[in-house]
Amino acid sequence: MAEGQLSDAPVNLTVAEDEIGWRLDAYLAHKFPAYSRVHLHRVIDAAGVTVDGRRVKAAHRLQPGEKVAIVLPDMPRSGPLPENIPLDIVYEDQHMAVVNKPSGMVVHPAKGHWSGTLTAALQFHFDSLSSVGGPSRPGIVHRLDRDTSGLLAVAKTDHAHFKLCEQWEARTVGKEYLAIVVGVPDRDRDVIQQPIGIHPYQREKMAIRRDHSSSRPAQSFYEVLERFDGFALLRVEPKTGRTHQIRVHMAHAGYAVLCDRLYGGRARITRGELHHTVDDTPLLERQALHASRLTLKHPETGMPLDFQAPLPADLSGLLEEIRTVRPALKTNR
Repeated sequence: MAEGQLSDAPVNLTVAEDEIGWRLDAYLAHKFPAYSRVHLHRVIDAAGVTVDGRRVKAAHRLQPGEKVAIVLPDMPRSGPLPENIPLDIVYEDQHMAVVNKPSGMVVHPAKGHWSGTLTAALQFHFDSLSSVGGPSRPGIVHRLDRDTSGLLAVAKTDHAHFKLCEQWEARTVGKEYLAIVVGVPDRDRDVIQQPIGIHPYQREKMAIRRDHSSSRPAQSFYEVLERFDGFALLRVEPKTGRTHQIRVHMAHAGYAVLCDRLYGGRARITRGELHHTVDDTPLLERQALHASRLTLKHPETGMPLDFQAPLPADLSGLLEEIRTVRPALKTNR
């Protein structure tokens, strides 16, 4: 397979007699030596590997005749080249940093996005970054979608990386998002608890899926901050960290994030749509979602840290226009 290509169809393998008892990760590393075991672990964790049609862990011991299917990821590349891309650095010390990512920026290199990434900017601005995530993801502890803006933690050392990951895995990290949604929730606050898995037909999407091998429990709390005619401003706290979680949960509840192409069916809103005129001037052309607050413990000192990032100009401008032309509705607080 050429570098940078992605296999659309799974590669199917059958466990031979001399492979009985092998760990799944070791088996795949033997079959695909061009991929590191760390890289293959990510594929397993992302439900890109099944054994006899079911999702298993990397430590699964293979049995004779089992059918292993894997969707191969992009071939590993060397680390991203440093690029002098401006960064909004909210916090920095010798162990970690927190940046306020703009919308439109991909976090790490992927198919179709080899330059202009956050990791390329990190390579330029910081002298050292953790290597735990592999060569293409230096310093990356967690992700934000390309068109979601907001706070993202970065590890400068491997020890800090592990300590931060422990907090994410223990679900002790506080994450708050601000979202402008289409529709007006009846409740002032609610919890959405629905499992999320891979969409059955569209590979780039996730979906609410019960009793499916790719599904994992997911929980999101939301609170209505402001109500308008046709829209609402929400504060959302994802209690778990599933791919596209907030976008999937809000769409499922009937209040899709504004301008969410995948889950809301539209990618922009114009001034005419807001004012009920024929003005085609776009007001927003990305999902109205912003990671506004991040609370965690410092990976070395254990001291609590609390970071906040206000709405960026595109979202704050849209919100002000909504406040001007759409009547505010009552929020019971």
